[in-house]
This record gives sequence, structure tokens and C-alpha cells, in this order.
Amino acid sequence: MNKTIAPFSGPLYVMLKPVGSTCNLDCKYCYYLEKEMLYTSSSKHFMNDELLERFVKDYLRSQAKAEVLFTWHGGEALLRPIKFYQKAIDLQKKYGNNRPIDNCIQTNGVLLTDEWCEFFKKNNFLVGISIDGPKEYHDKYRRSKQGHSTFKEVMRGIELLKKHGVEYNAMAVINNENVKHPLEVYNFFKEIGCNFIQFSPIVERVSNLTTGNKHTTPTYAGNNILAPYTVNANEFGDFYIAIFNEWIKKDVGKIFIQMFDTTLANWVGEQPGVCTLAKYCGHAGVMEFNGDVYSCDHFVYPEFKIGNINTSNLTSMMYSEKQQQFGKNKFNSLPLQCKECRYLFACYGECPKNRFLNDKYGNPGLNYLCNGYYKFFDHVKPYMDYMKEEFLNQRPPSNVMRWISNGMK
Repeated sequence: MNKTIAPFSGPLYVMLKPVGSTCNLDCKYCYYLEKEMLYTSSSKHFMNDELLERFVKDYLRSQAKAEVLFTWHGGEALLRPIKFYQKAIDLQKKYGNNRPIDNCIQTNGVLLTDEWCEFFKKNNFLVGISIDGPKEYHDKYRRSKQGHSTFKEVMRGIELLKKHGVEYNAMAVINNENVKHPLEVYNFFKEIGCNFIQFSPIVERVSNLTTGNKHTTPTYAGNNILAPYTVNANEFGDFYIAIFNEWIKKDVGKIFIQMFDTTLANWVGEQPGVCTLAKYCGHAGVMEFNGDVYSCDHFVYPEFKIGNINTSNLTSMMYSEKQQQFGKNKFNSLPLQCKECRYLFACYGECPKNRFLNDKYGNPGLNYLCNGYYKFFDHVKPYMDYMKEEFLNQRPPSNVMRWISNGMK
């Protein structure tokens, strides 16, 4: 095996797609639905039991730390029956040697039932729910294949999770509509009792041949045509600032927003919990239903395929020279404007998939969301500086709320 030193720290991580891109909904901004075109020779993109066992066994063998996390994603992961995931649990016990093993699964929530929730509770699953805020914003792009609203069904699923005491968090896509209503979105999640929130900005480019409605004026970024649901970079920054201003006054330590936790981690020099804001990437791969392994969930393209578990093990693929170079390129390919930026440590140019602008010197590779991130980091700096001092002195960062109430003295 040609193994090089990894540019990343932390455990090897491979997200599993047991149904590939197959989904029961038709979310307009979903970047993964198109992946079915990679596997046109397969009529059903469902992982078989033999491959499941091979993955569980190899994944556990690849882990250097005792604690192991399995992540199940889609498409819609609940299109596989409970017995599939029960088999996965049985295999984890068979090959886990009593190691502590956690599972998390991402779902749109529509297929949740009492039976599903009982299974998740019994096996201590963390469930991620895809919901974009109040009904009018959620239903804008998250609709059924027949074009119907899905909000009521998703909320029914959340109520079932709460009924059975299943731990869950929310994943909300920030798009061109809900980005204009940050406090309405934030208060919605607080009202439904969701204390863990991940916001994910949608940035998608399209070709001249796929711009859709001929009567819609396309939005341009450099020489790129953007999908109509793409979030505006400046509004993206304003979205986070508005929510942060509410959170920092009364919700620190009560409501956990991934972006804020990650920012503080970078501020104090800890490894962030999100690969997009880390110095290097490449430690988080993804495996498709047929065993193909790719460098990243956002780079499931032929040129980023690093192997197949039927012929290679996960360790050799994830530590291969090709994957290591993929991870290093995140930092090494930064344009000069990023390298000079006072907040380089806070974002490291964010995700490479969004780096399609030229910087102020004319160099390629500037992130489309750069203005929004810079605006946000500039706004939160005094608060992050204070929380950093509290953290380094082994005091709770939530003391920032008292500092604010005392006039930031």
C-alpha cells in the first residue's frame, strides 16, 4: 500500500449511501439526484447485504480510535427497510469487539413512523431532519415528486421523534428565499424545540443549456450562471449575523448552531467539526450503493473516484496518494487574496466546490461566498475573542451573555 502522511487529523470517515441518489421527494436544489446518471446500468440503486457486511467489517477495521461513527445518507436513506439497518447493527456488534459505536442517519422525515422511531431510540441513533424553516420557505423547494407540499409530513415526523425521545437535529438549506428571513427561520426552530441546527448554503452553477425557464433572467457570478435558488453571498452573511445577534444574547449553551460552534473552534485553534472550514479536507469520503468510493460527497464525479471496496480496502483508498492530494489542494490552491486575509484561519477558503470566482488580483479560486463569510467573521470577532479567552481560561464561553448584559465591559 502506498501510504502517505494524512494532511488531516481525526478518524477516517466514510459516509454510506445505501440507496445511492434514490429519493421519494424532488427537492429542486438537490445536487445528488443527478448522480443516478452515473449508474444507468443499474435499475435499482440499493446496497445488497453482502456489500453491507464488507463495508461494516472494513470500516471498523480502518478506525484508529475506539469510538466509531457510522453515517447513513441518501437520497432518502429510509427507503431501505428497518431490517436492513437492524442487520447493520448486528454486523457492528459482530465485528465491533465491544467498541463504542454510534449511528446517525439523514432523512427528509416523510417516511418516519412509530416503528422507525422505536428502532432509532432502541439503538441510540441520531436522526438528522432536512427542513428549511416555516412552511412557506420549506415548501418553496422541498416538494414531492407530484409537486405537493411536504411540510406537514415532515413536521409529523419530527413530532414522532419527540414522542419517542429520539435525539435529532435539523439541517436547513439556506437558499435565495429563506435567506431574507433569518429571525423567522431561527425562531421557528426554537419554537419546535430543536436545539441543534445546521445551516447549509446552497450554491449551484448551471450551464447555458440547463437554465430552465427561458423567461427567468439568469444570475451571473463571474462567467458562471447560477441556479435561481443559489443564495446571495452578502445576504448569506447578513443571515448569519442576524441570527448570531439573537443567539449571543441569550442562547449560548442552549441552542447549538453548527456554524457558530465551528467558528469558535477555529478561533481557539481546535479542529473544527465541519470539513468545509478546516485547513485540509479529504478525510470524509463517501461510498455509493455499489461500493464505489469517492473523495467527498460534493465530488461524486468519475475523476474523483478513488476505488471500490470490492477490490480495495477503505484505508488504502482514503490514504492513497490521490486522496491525500485532494485534501492538500484545499489549502495549497488558495488564491493570494485568501492567503492575505485576516480571517484565513476561520474558513481556509471554505469548500473547494464553491471556488469559482477570481480574487481581487485576478487569480482564480476565490470562494463565491467569500464576501458573506468575511462580513460574518468581522461582525463576530469581539464576541469570539471574548469566548476564546473564557475557553482558554477554562471558563464557560457562555459567560459572553453576562459580558454583553454588562455593556461588554
